[in-house]
Amino acid sequence: MAQALGEDLVQTSELQDDSSSLGSDSELSGPGPYRQADRYGFIGGSSAEPGPGHPPADLIRQREMKWVEMTSHWEKTMSRRYKKVKIQCRKGIPSALRARCWPLLCGAHVCQKNSPDTYKELAKAPGDPHWMETISRDLHRQFPLHEMFVSPQGHGQQGLLQVLKAYTLHRPEQGYCQAQGPVAAVLLMHLPPEEAFWCLVQICEVYLPGYYGPHMEAVQLDAEVFAALLRRLLPRVHKHLQQVGVGPLLYLPEWFLCLFARSLPFPTVLRVWDAFLSEGVKVLFRVGLTLVRLALGTTEQRLACPGLLETLGALRAIPPTQLQEEVFMSQVHSVALSERDLQREIRAQLAQLPQSTSGPPPRPQARLPGAQAIFEAQQLAGARGGARPEVPRIVVQPPEEPRPPRRKPQTRGKTFHGLLTRSRGPPVEGPSRSHRSSTSFLDTRF
Repeated sequence: MAQALGEDLVQTSELQDDSSSLGSDSELSGPGPYRQADRYGFIGGSSAEPGPGHPPADLIRQREMKWVEMTSHWEKTMSRRYKKVKIQCRKGIPSALRARCWPLLCGAHVCQKNSPDTYKELAKAPGDPHWMETISRDLHRQFPLHEMFVSPQGHGQQGLLQVLKAYTLHRPEQGYCQAQGPVAAVLLMHLPPEEAFWCLVQICEVYLPGYYGPHMEAVQLDAEVFAALLRRLLPRVHKHLQQVGVGPLLYLPEWFLCLFARSLPFPTVLRVWDAFLSEGVKVLFRVGLTLVRLALGTTEQRLACPGLLETLGALRAIPPTQLQEEVFMSQVHSVALSERDLQREIRAQLAQLPQSTSGPPPRPQARLPGAQAIFEAQQLAGARGGARPEVPRIVVQPPEEPRPPRRKPQTRGKTFHGLLTRSRGPPVEGPSRSHRSSTSFLDTRF
């Protein structure tokens, strides 16, 4: 695939058996009086029956049994067999078990257990009138073709209102971001409101800190990171985007803020979320790079997009057949982007940020690898008596004091010719490089 597109973006996949949980396309045509909902709840969708690429029923049952076994002993599984969890998440969590697995992966079940009455109190409390009005205006925009959100008085829209209101009360300094609507809606399609609320808290505060705040500073940082990754992995595409004036901020926020809920077929969205909750933000970058490559990877595709509007249109009009979950997710997991590569690029972009002398906007500092780091942090917090876990973070420190220039060695009056012609003796031992003190501008703690 990479050779056909003319870019060296794909590495050998360690997971060849990357089969889907269920489904293919969704949310195609508007509601009609006699149209039925597909298997995901979308009225008039095309996923009423399994598509041709879905796994057989016996394979689905085997995966369900594996997930039942893993979730029955979750602490033991995450402590000793996280690699198996990661592999199964890449294959796709069975639809019948996502409601059980998502809260476990993101650590929402621990948050709910530690604060059993928090959501009930937030749901009963009156919301801020400003945020309530803003949220109410956005409710009908969240998946209007889904049977849960068709009626303004239905349990879908009312549950969404309660979850988003609860978050504004839980984090009044952040308030409400419009992109939280589709994220909370997808959660409500699978979870009760209380569990959906705690999953939303984990996504906003642990997986994507700084994304949904008033300044959205982390989105701007990740846009720079994405541009740097494009320059390294897809140099021809990056050059074309620069020539036509399409920066990552013109298309990336919609992808990342909504976790691709508005940009991909719904079955593929679920597969992206399965991997994202397991591996973290790295999955979002891999999905974004894959979409850019599919839209502009060949010379013919770039020639067909001579301007800004044509290029943005190509990024939003990728053929649905290329976004089918089996084919698409196989390419996503083959992108040559490791956790170490992403961390290195984040540090590089953080070092280029201007030093702020005032208060907000704060510099984004936290970046979690995924479910494993969340589990370890929560286990550590439990050992300390239930304190709020400290997440791994990148801490920006002030630059160190400039060092005085090194003194040149003294020749003691000897001429240059004398230095060259002096008798050669045994080499003089000096301090090794490993003993020389060195401190980095960035103190990295992962």
